[in-house]
Amino acid sequence: MTSFDTSPQLNVWRALLALAVVFVMLATTGWTALRHQRHPAPLQASLAAWEDGRVAGKRLPDPQSAPTRLARFFASLTAAQRLRLAERFPLAVGNMNGAPVELRYRANRIALAEARETELRRVHDSRLTPDGQAQAARRMDRIEALMRPDRHILAFNPAGAGRVAEVFGDLRRAERVSVVVPGVDTDLLTFQRTERRHSAPVGMAKSLYKAERRADPGTRTAVIAWADYTTPSGLGMDAATAMRAEEGADRLDALVRGLPGLAPVSLFCHSYGSVVCGVAAPGLPERVSDIAVAGSPGMRVEHASQLRTTARVWAMRDADDWIQDVPHLELGGLGHGADPVADGFGARVLSARDAKGHAGYFVPGTDSLRNFAGIGVGAYTAVSCAQRNDICLAGLSGTTPTGRA
Repeated sequence: MTSFDTSPQLNVWRALLALAVVFVMLATTGWTALRHQRHPAPLQASLAAWEDGRVAGKRLPDPQSAPTRLARFFASLTAAQRLRLAERFPLAVGNMNGAPVELRYRANRIALAEARETELRRVHDSRLTPDGQAQAARRMDRIEALMRPDRHILAFNPAGAGRVAEVFGDLRRAERVSVVVPGVDTDLLTFQRTERRHSAPVGMAKSLYKAERRADPGTRTAVIAWADYTTPSGLGMDAATAMRAEEGADRLDALVRGLPGLAPVSLFCHSYGSVVCGVAAPGLPERVSDIAVAGSPGMRVEHASQLRTTARVWAMRDADDWIQDVPHLELGGLGHGADPVADGFGARVLSARDAKGHAGYFVPGTDSLRNFAGIGVGAYTAVSCAQRNDICLAGLSGTTPTGRA
């Protein structure tokens, strides 16, 4: 006779109860603020117009083509032809992996100006409620901030809550590239914050870029604040499933494959962003040298080897990060699998000393940021492990050559 304490039925109920705890925590920790998603009409309209367009009498290539093919197409054009395409199809070109980086910056500046005019009209639209007009004013302020001359916007989509990616440093000439992949409730309005600025993608990326320059002033680096996927929102299943992560993983893979040059790429994945990186890992190109996760609810696998990646896998968690209380399991698509900092997972576990809570990993002066910077510039022997035995450095040399294919 099967004991009640070990029966399969009871184990299922325990798992379901654990998942219920997950949903309660998500609802009370800021993971799941409700947001409306509008149909992505502006970008789709630009892509549709591109598909009907021509240059020098020839049809334009499929905008969903491989980044290498699109890169060859743009290389075949004159400077004037490229600029004309950016002016005619700003959203399409601005979001096109494979288009020249500087051209994408130019196209997105045009797209931002058009989006600003849209929001300005909404601010004065008497058909909107006062709350609707206030929301439009907030979006307009964020867009105007992104339009400053010193900003380099690699991707912009005004649809729904909005998606953005920004570059710090010279991406075209970089010897090492870092990509910050944020977690839930990240959109146009939360891409940058004045308070708790290091909890938002812009603050994370700027902090990492400065730390990398301090760690190795002689290495040219670039850091991308990548909020170019639709993050989970609402009180439903999004944050506890991989639905958003799967779409984000496809977009992350396209980003990496569209980056110029051959510089090694390091991914720094925070919170739900680590789910995105875990789902993306098996398909990422070999130029991704490192995947580092912080405050992770799981990477959709039980062991690092199941990520099937040539990249080094790193993990860290601060002692007072509430994510440690989220059950690390996966049942019927709910939950995200094993804890990446657990002994049996197989990641290289880093120190996160001095980081504060779930959103403090990119704060200057923390072990977590210093470790991220060391990984970002390839100075692996400079990082500090969570354990004093330096086991996270096993088998590593001091640096990784730049420009690895």
